[in-house]
Amino acid sequence: MTNTNNTIIDTNFNFPKQKNVYKGKVREVYNINDEQLVMIATDRLSAFDVVMPKGIPYKGQILNQIATKMMAATQDLVPNWLTATPDPNVAVGHLCEPFKVEMVIRGYMSGHAAREYKAGKRILCGVSMPEGLKENDKFPEPIITPATKAEMGDHDEDISREDILKRGIVSEEDYLVLEDYTRKLFKRGSEIAASRGLILVDTKYEFGKTKDGKIVLIDEIHTPDSSRYFYADGYQERQDKGEPQKQLSKEFVRQWLIANNFQGLKGQTVPFMSDEYIETVSERYIELYENITGETFVKADVSNIQSRIEANVLAYLK
Repeated sequence: MTNTNNTIIDTNFNFPKQKNVYKGKVREVYNINDEQLVMIATDRLSAFDVVMPKGIPYKGQILNQIATKMMAATQDLVPNWLTATPDPNVAVGHLCEPFKVEMVIRGYMSGHAAREYKAGKRILCGVSMPEGLKENDKFPEPIITPATKAEMGDHDEDISREDILKRGIVSEEDYLVLEDYTRKLFKRGSEIAASRGLILVDTKYEFGKTKDGKIVLIDEIHTPDSSRYFYADGYQERQDKGEPQKQLSKEFVRQWLIANNFQGLKGQTVPFMSDEYIETVSERYIELYENITGETFVKADVSNIQSRIEANVLAYLK
């Protein structure tokens, strides 16, 4: 049995001037005085919009640190919400009003797009996909396929630009900024990936508005939870032979779940994850971190994560 102290699944902090807390699938966001947000990346693992029963050691630290590095590497292009990272699992930033859409951008026909394409669809979120593509082929141009933000437990849904505007989910003026930022971030993310021998296949970005009306990037960016990466080496040969691509994303978890008869559908139960399996998932996440950042992963002290986080956040808020 893995010592549960070594992972952080849930938090119940009470910080000074705390107004409320929002718990997402993986992150918990504490509102401090309607001014700042303290975002804690837990070790929860979500797949098919379902949170798995056990945490993955170091996963929260990995996601938080990749997102932090990627925000630093893109802030010259797109402003973001981040102001500090007082703990390996924690990001602090400006309180923002999030837009109710996720900006998904795809450079290759993989994952959800490939499943839709196989089912005979040639239009995804109002964007047409050319005939004659094989799974994991590169699109002529990256396509933006937005999704509505679901409440916890619901599934995000595909939506077209036309519907977003028609339903007034985002104003046209703001939406044009979101599209522009999405394309810029994806281009930079693709360049960073290429410099590490990786291909950024697809990803999603989330945006919000600060109190003074500025649109900024929020949440995570270019992490293996929000993005799919392929290894560039051997990509073309695998495509030519019709072989699956070697990927760096949590797709390996999804594939394991599918193989164990789970896709988040009604009546299905999450398969049992042994400690050995969880250990391999943790190792894969560390491998992802080192590949994506080009740096060695330094494990934080996990002897008591809750008290470590609390002490670091309190010291910062002082």
